[in-house]
Formats: sequence, structure tokens, C-alpha cells
Amino acid sequence: MHVFDLAAPDDFDGWRDHARGLALAAIPPEKVSWRVAGEGGDLFGQSGSQANRAGYQPLSVPRAFIDLARSAICHSDPERFALLYGLLLRVCATPAILTDKADPLIRRVEALAKAVRRDLHKMHAFVRFREVEGAGEGMRFVAWFEPDHHIVRAASGFFVDRFTTMDWSILTPDLSIHWDGARLRESPGATRALAPSGDPVEDIWKRYYAAIFNPARLKVKAMMKEMPRKYWANMPETALIGSLIAGARNREVAMVEQSQKWLPDGQEEGLSTHAIWSDLRKEAAACTRCVLHHCATQTVFGEGPVDARLMFVGEQPGDQEDLAGRAFVGPAGQLLDRALADAGIDRTHAYVTNAVKHFKFEQRGKTRLHARPNAGEIRHCRWWLDRERALIKPSLTVALGATAAHALMGRALSVSSVRGTAQMAMDGGETWVTVHPSFLLRVTENKEAEYRRFVDDLRVIARRLEALA
Repeated sequence: MHVFDLAAPDDFDGWRDHARGLALAAIPPEKVSWRVAGEGGDLFGQSGSQANRAGYQPLSVPRAFIDLARSAICHSDPERFALLYGLLLRVCATPAILTDKADPLIRRVEALAKAVRRDLHKMHAFVRFREVEGAGEGMRFVAWFEPDHHIVRAASGFFVDRFTTMDWSILTPDLSIHWDGARLRESPGATRALAPSGDPVEDIWKRYYAAIFNPARLKVKAMMKEMPRKYWANMPETALIGSLIAGARNREVAMVEQSQKWLPDGQEEGLSTHAIWSDLRKEAAACTRCVLHHCATQTVFGEGPVDARLMFVGEQPGDQEDLAGRAFVGPAGQLLDRALADAGIDRTHAYVTNAVKHFKFEQRGKTRLHARPNAGEIRHCRWWLDRERALIKPSLTVALGATAAHALMGRALSVSSVRGTAQMAMDGGETWVTVHPSFLLRVTENKEAEYRRFVDDLRVIARRLEALA
């Protein structure tokens, strides 16, 4: 029996190095035992050596196997290393075996990988950071999470990308990770007692959650399956679930009754939604999710009726918007106003915002020249856009330019490829894409024709909005 030591429960690289040599030597699975450092192993086994690994030759396997193994190896099943080695030998003999979904071994390994992906999704969705008091200069945030599998390292990149400018720690029972804005560190597992129990921002979060809760779409069994109770203690909004479920039927009846009559301005429900929007705007004013806040004058949040059926999403504030703190008030905004009037759309009935809330620019003397936001900045700022959309629930959204389309649909695309046709945003909302008004300011040829085409786009959108009504 050959025993091979792995550095960690998710040590894919170590497993791969050993498995490659074993497969080339045609060592059968029953002659191999795998041991994770600190977890014990076969007392009678013969340990593998580094010398054996030095002479290993390359081993060609399909990329699909590598991806499958990287996920499955993070599972908590103690047999995962042996299962993967057995599958490796079969893949080496018959690469096409991976397409046989009826094969018991392949089904079992894929089930491991699926469970790991689901656990990763839960960690991405249910981690809640809380500010630590008395942490010295600056703010530090700590979260507690209990994964089912060995996914903490695999999940770390998501949090580094999403919270790049924050100092944070995620504590779990087996492994903790820490980010200081430049470097990711690991430390041993921790206990829930070391994580903070709450912070002042949670009241805003609870009010937001209560505001977007839709009793008509409540499915308790589905909710409990997607969000098991084990995660509730870490999420401030879950404190409201009991009362929201209890009152869901009454709220559903009230929503049906309310939908049958006109809601005048100033009604209590409208005031409540506006209060939530005001809280979001105040919270966004202190946003430090990406580096753009360092140079911009201020956050430029969206504005307009909180019950607007039409939403316009631009790219980012310009120089004048950055100074004024309002969206679309510069030359591009004035051109948009003119085009909306020509298309028969009242801007005061629409909600206008941007994909990125801070002005990105290059300083040229005394002039600040617009610089296009990158994918990371779009992704970081999507947090605010998602919450604007969840609160306002527009019937139709207009993406002004490629950056706005990227933010709404989650992928880079050209305006010309989707212009004039209905698209679906990541949250399922109907979205139409057209050019940004700044494009019309920059274009030199056929300027008037491009403007007329822009107005025609807006007229089509206006007709579609009427049809939806």
C-alpha cells in the first residue's frame, strides 16, 4: 500500500502531482491511500516520496476532467481522492468516458462537484460582513460562515474581486482568510464567538429587505431549500422572515386590492419606498467599493420617481455631474432631454442613473477627461444598480451605451449587435439598448442622421412602454 500526503483537504495540485505518477506507473486504486496533513492515515502504508515525483512525465487528459476534479476535490467526502484517481485511470484509457452520464463513478464524482458548486454559491450569497469596532485607523469588516465543504480558498477570489478596497476577514471553523487591500492571508479556523454580532448598517439592510419582499411570490419550501436555517444567524435580514411570512397572505390581499385603484402621490406605501431609496442614497455616498472614490468629488446616485416604469442607465457621471452630484445634467444630459422631448417621453416620469456612480477621469492640466470604466469597476458598482432596480422595479430599462448594457446583462457586448431589439437583464427585466448621448456629441459625420436614429429608438421604446401598460 502506497500512502501519499496532501498539504490540505483541497490540495488539488498535490493530488494531481501524485496521481500523475501513479497513473503512469499503472498503480491500481486499491494499492493507494491518500492522507491529508494532520488527519492521520494508513499506519501500515508506505509513504510516497518527493524523489518519486521528480521523474513524472506529462499526462494528457481532457480539460473537462481537470475542471471536474478541481471542484470535486473540495468536497468533504473522505473517499474523494480515491474516487478521482480511479476516474483518472479510466479517463486515460478511454477519454470519451466522461460523456457517459449513466456511469456510476462519473455520476458520483459529478454529484460531489455539484455539491461543491452549490456550497460556493451559498458562501457568495450568504456571507455578511460586519464592521469591527475599535480596529484602529480605517474600517475592518468580519464575517462568519460555516461551509459544508472545503471551499474557503476556492471562494476567496470572489470576495477579493468584489471587496477589493475593504479590509476584511472571513472566519470559518476550519480555515480563516484575511484581506488587507493588497494581500490575502490564511489562518487557522475560528469560532462564531470571534465574529461581531451586528453593526449600525443592518437597520438599513433590514428596511431594504422588507421593502422588496413580495408576498405574492412567496414559496416557503423553496425558500427554505435555497436558504437553510443554518445560515440565518449570519444574515441580518433573516430576523424579519418569520414576521414577513406570517403577514404574507394579508399583504398579498392588500396588494391585489391596491392594484385595482389608483395610488395618489404621497400615499404611505410610496413614502416608505422613498425612505428606503433615501437610505440607499445616503449609504452610497460613503461607498468605497472600488478605487474610483479616491478621486471623484462625490457619489452620483440615480434620481427620479421611485415608482417609475421607465429607467435609463448610463455609463458614469461626467465632469459636471460629478461637481453637481446629479445624473445627466451636463451636455450629454441636455442632449438626452432634447431627444426625449422629441420622442414624446417626459423625463420627469423616468428614473435616470448610471452603471458606475463615481466619475473616472484622466487629469490633463486643469481638464478632467472622461475615462471608460473597466469590467471590475462595473462589477463592483453593480451592487448599487441592482438595489435601485429591485426597489423601483421598472417595467422597461434603457441601456445607454455598451457600459450600461454590460452592467445590466453581465457581459460585454456591442451596441450595434443588440440595438433595436428587446433584451433580458440579469434580473429578468426587459431591456433595450441604444447609444449614449455622449456618442452623438462626439460623432462628426452624419451627426443629424445619428440623432434622428437615436430619437427613433426612443419612440420605439415609448410605444413598447405603452404596450406593456
